[in-house]
Amino acid sequence: MADAILFLAVVFGLYTYLGYPALLKLLTLGRKDPSSPTEGADWPPVSITVPAFNEEHQIAETVESLLALDYPPERKQILIVSDASTDRTDEIVRAYAGRGVELVRQEERKGKTAAENAVAPRLKGQIVVNTDASIRIHPWSLKKLIAPFSDPAIGLTSGRDVSVGKEGGEANQGEAGYVGYEMWIRDLETRLGGIVGASGSCYAIRRELHGLRLPEALSRDFAAALNTRERGLKPISVSAATAVVPRGRSLRKEYPRKVRTITRGMETLLYKRSLLNPFRFGLYSWMLLSHKVCRWLLPWAAVAGLAALGALGYRESWALVLFAFALIVLTVGAVTWAFAGDRPLPRLLAIPAFLLMANVAVLESTVRSLRGTKNAIWEPTRR
Repeated sequence: MADAILFLAVVFGLYTYLGYPALLKLLTLGRKDPSSPTEGADWPPVSITVPAFNEEHQIAETVESLLALDYPPERKQILIVSDASTDRTDEIVRAYAGRGVELVRQEERKGKTAAENAVAPRLKGQIVVNTDASIRIHPWSLKKLIAPFSDPAIGLTSGRDVSVGKEGGEANQGEAGYVGYEMWIRDLETRLGGIVGASGSCYAIRRELHGLRLPEALSRDFAAALNTRERGLKPISVSAATAVVPRGRSLRKEYPRKVRTITRGMETLLYKRSLLNPFRFGLYSWMLLSHKVCRWLLPWAAVAGLAALGALGYRESWALVLFAFALIVLTVGAVTWAFAGDRPLPRLLAIPAFLLMANVAVLESTVRSLRGTKNAIWEPTRR
């Protein structure tokens, strides 16, 4: 019995991280990338929204970067949605009113999705671009993000995250490898029919799709891609539309954000579970199952596999050696996660520490979802 459990756990892990992308690669051979059509001069009006809570330390830089984006100014609406900020965020944003920047304030703090719901009546653009205060979109990226909408079959475009740390600091460099892997998967999914989740850091969506109201405890960037595919349009990733995403300063500070994000993702997929029906959505259901559900089940499979390996160790020397090695890796990851703080880490330690943190976050998120714990209130990760 332990042999079978260990075998299934290993196969499941290999499929989740290697088999799925290998099959994507095989199925996309010869397929055209729909994310890079010829750019036209007739740019549609866009509305850029930025939810913000107590961002006085960086909101001016955020606004300046949005004003500097290469796009016709008369077709670019910028709205900063203050989620009941208690610092100088609102005051700073109001100073930009003469340059066309709009402040939308929520008097009661309700969270990111609620802020995005609240701003919907103020949107003027045909395309809505969602980003965060900590994100810096490269000046040329907005046109790259908008260009694919010349194809009426495209409903959503997601930018390419570029994970960066502070100069000289590598406290959380494991995140960079994970982000790069995730962007590669999205590029493959784009060629096959559509991504299963947009980058919360920067994505664009048709206004009629953005206007679909979403419960406040759910994740809009994830739901946006699902809503797009549900209505017969394609959600795609645009690798040329890059956005700089600062890494969390440490694994300990990143962990609560990870738990919150995964829990909201699980609740969102439960809300949109009809997309898992392969008889209605075909390959997209398979991608959604492989990319999301398998990732969320993998830590539980790993726990079962480790237990099976320990049981086998009583009678098989190879199993005992592997079990001891696994415990060493877990211990190194746990100690690094607990005590490293913001200090630089060599990649050999950073990667197992990040993977351990991410998978423990999945375990906690699963428990929170089963308990029905809601995560409407959004606490921006200070990066």
